[in-house]
Amino acid sequence: MTTSDQLGDQAQGTQRKSGIYVYGIVPADARVAEDARGVGDPPGKVEVIREGHVGALVSEVQLDRALGTPDDLQAHEQVLDSTASTAPVLPMRFGAVLTDADSVASEVLRDHHDEFAQALSELKGRAEYIVKGRYNENAILGEVLSENEQAQALRDDIRSKPEDASRDSQMALGEIISNAIETKRQADTQTVVSALEGVASHVNVRPPTHEYDATHIAVLAEIDRQSDVEQALNQLRENWGDRMQLRLLGPLAAYDFVVADAPGG
Repeated sequence: MTTSDQLGDQAQGTQRKSGIYVYGIVPADARVAEDARGVGDPPGKVEVIREGHVGALVSEVQLDRALGTPDDLQAHEQVLDSTASTAPVLPMRFGAVLTDADSVASEVLRDHHDEFAQALSELKGRAEYIVKGRYNENAILGEVLSENEQAQALRDDIRSKPEDASRDSQMALGEIISNAIETKRQADTQTVVSALEGVASHVNVRPPTHEYDATHIAVLAEIDRQSDVEQALNQLRENWGDRMQLRLLGPLAAYDFVVADAPGG
């Protein structure tokens, strides 16, 4: 068993001041990005604890400070995502802290060595990408109104009355628009999924996070085929024009497809 000397030399005692934060599981030969900054204030130094063919991305963390700030969450993701572009990584759920390096090696890596090694082998060369589309508000509202005579009548009624007198019409129009956008969202999401069928090995449709979200999906794809993903999205952008904005994020750790559980998880 090989562990980091720095982490392995932690002071022992009944009241520990520090623990070992675990970000995720990687192949034993994975290397940490030079600019990796761990959780905590100041940020911990990110290292790899190794056991057999697998390793754990870790850093020392002080136990007198609760984790969970936006900076901690961002650091957790950045450590994983910076690794995902060069090696497969199984994300650990945020907040996994163990006693010391030996605990990580025995309770995490040794006890689950074979299943981690198998999962990493299946993930090799692949990473997660997020495709997010947001409707252009004016464009999508114009589209809904042009397709729905009832919506047009309600709009005209609203324009012809004082605001207080048109509240019922406003509510009715708002419901029609919301339902219409949901229908379009489902259809447009399926269009994106179909466009990526030949590139992505797995797809996970995420719920919308905004009323004008057009599509929000996670795909697992080969890193070498990122250009193919981009080409498919460029074709959709050309087809849809200014109807929506499509963004691609990645490569990222495969949060939507594989998550390693901490001991007891």
